[in-house]
Amino acid sequence: MVKYKPVYKVSISGQEIGYAKNKNVEETIKENILQNTSKNIDAIDIKETAEYELKLVSRTTKTDEEKITEKLEESTKITYKYYDIALSNQTIQSVNTIEEAEELINEIKQSNKEELNLSIIEKYTQNEEEIATTQIEIAKTDIQEKIEVKKAQIAQQARIDAMPDVNGIKLATRPVTGTITSRYGENSRIRSSAHTGLDIATSTGTPIKVVSAGTVTFAGNGRSYGNLVKVSHGNGVETWYAHASKIYVKAGQQVNAEDVIAAVGSTGNSTGPHLHFEIRINGNVVNPQNYLY
Repeated sequence: MVKYKPVYKVSISGQEIGYAKNKNVEETIKENILQNTSKNIDAIDIKETAEYELKLVSRTTKTDEEKITEKLEESTKITYKYYDIALSNQTIQSVNTIEEAEELINEIKQSNKEELNLSIIEKYTQNEEEIATTQIEIAKTDIQEKIEVKKAQIAQQARIDAMPDVNGIKLATRPVTGTITSRYGENSRIRSSAHTGLDIATSTGTPIKVVSAGTVTFAGNGRSYGNLVKVSHGNGVETWYAHASKIYVKAGQQVNAEDVIAAVGSTGNSTGPHLHFEIRINGNVVNPQNYLY
């Protein structure tokens, strides 16, 4: 016995790997992972099974714990767990523990009068890089900022939903804010027929916004209209923006609702800076005030 020592021969999938002093290699691996890896670990699964057989070997024989450990670690799968905080089912922040998540939600609900659709989502991953959790104090500030943005978005959508539609095309905004100086259908000494749109006076350079998404069909000199932009919105609906000092779009360009397409001016047949705004359905002018202003 002086010449020999007891060790364990370790085999993995029937292949002999080497000798170990103890039968706890798997536990050592798990302990090392828990000590040196993220605290978000939920489970450690070593897929390969080590088989141990007690042997007596020469006292000079070296054991192979490092080699055995490396082999077992190759098949080790780590599952991480973290918690998403969601507003209306959209993740706004992630934290490490359920206790942190619950604390955050309670504080947020207490500091907001509005009813918020907040929830906690338990998340799992085997890719540690996917985990983007935040310290709770930082998360509190960040979540409140995101909630304020969400509130603004909801208010904006409510405003859009309350806007009228023209022949099935939802309007999103007024093109400019100003004083109405000439209404649809009015007669005037400066025009040969009844007014085909709405004149809104405001200062030169005021941004002109397109009232709904569409395609620019004309952008250029419209003679008596001065610098003119026409936008087709579908369903036969077209809007005209006249007397602009500057035009920012080109024919064929796609525009989104509320994009700035021109600037107020006094070009063409005009007595002062204003926007002449028209709405047409299948080529026929309609009263803009049936929808806006």
